[in-house]
Amino acid sequence: MSNSQILYQPEWRIIDQSSLGPQFHALQSFAMDDTLCTTVGNGTSPATMRSWVHHDTIVLGIQDTKLPYLQEGIQFLKEQGRNVIVRNSGGLAVVLDEGVLNVSLILRETEKGIDINLGYDAMWDLIQDILKDYNVTIEAKEIVGSYCPGSYDLSIGNKKFAGISQRRIRGGIAVQIYLCATGSGSERAALIRDFYSISLKGEQTKFVFPSIVPETMASLSELLGETITVSDLMLRLLQALQRMTDKLTPSQLMPDEVPIYEHNLHRVVERNNKVLL
Repeated sequence: MSNSQILYQPEWRIIDQSSLGPQFHALQSFAMDDTLCTTVGNGTSPATMRSWVHHDTIVLGIQDTKLPYLQEGIQFLKEQGRNVIVRNSGGLAVVLDEGVLNVSLILRETEKGIDINLGYDAMWDLIQDILKDYNVTIEAKEIVGSYCPGSYDLSIGNKKFAGISQRRIRGGIAVQIYLCATGSGSERAALIRDFYSISLKGEQTKFVFPSIVPETMASLSELLGETITVSDLMLRLLQALQRMTDKLTPSQLMPDEVPIYEHNLHRVVERNNKVLL
């Protein structure tokens, strides 16, 4: 199965939560994706694209919770007006705000299997497709000096504007990306640099945390030389998916998904409180 085949689905269910505003909490997002992984995985939901935006939020990875002076780092972020949460998957700290669009493609693990790289490549293909009229080369490789570096950082001219991750649960796969649309990539990176500086205080740790160089990160608006907003990206995304399916279905959670969501939210909140308190 090729990465582009994954994107061609008989139906794409669309759950757009990109304009819910500041009250929409990032923990709700993790519960949403886990719920959709379950129902897409067991075949009760078609392939789903979920989009969302969270305001003034720093999402830490499990690894970040091992920082020696974590509470001081969290206090610093809160003083900068940020909510701080820990996600239930790998990776490291990332910045979410109203200029960052997050997208999950939730797919069913087929008999043939979707290997990890296939999921990453499909998302990379999709982003190249939605930005193809800009005539820029979008590379997927680790950008050293960025926050949450990984082999599928998306960059233009060696400046990272997006990071991709994956989560797999019960036969469902969520391929997730954050896309920095507007704002300053280097200011976001500087905030995470300062967080690590305060949380580490120069101590040696078993796990090596990234040395962040703010100039390695930028938003799409900065890289493309014109404002490309979250809603511009949303429109491009929907147009791209429309070319890849016979049926685009706007949706919310179905009644049978609500109890699964409530159970997942309870679990995510409990785990988060345990780690942060």
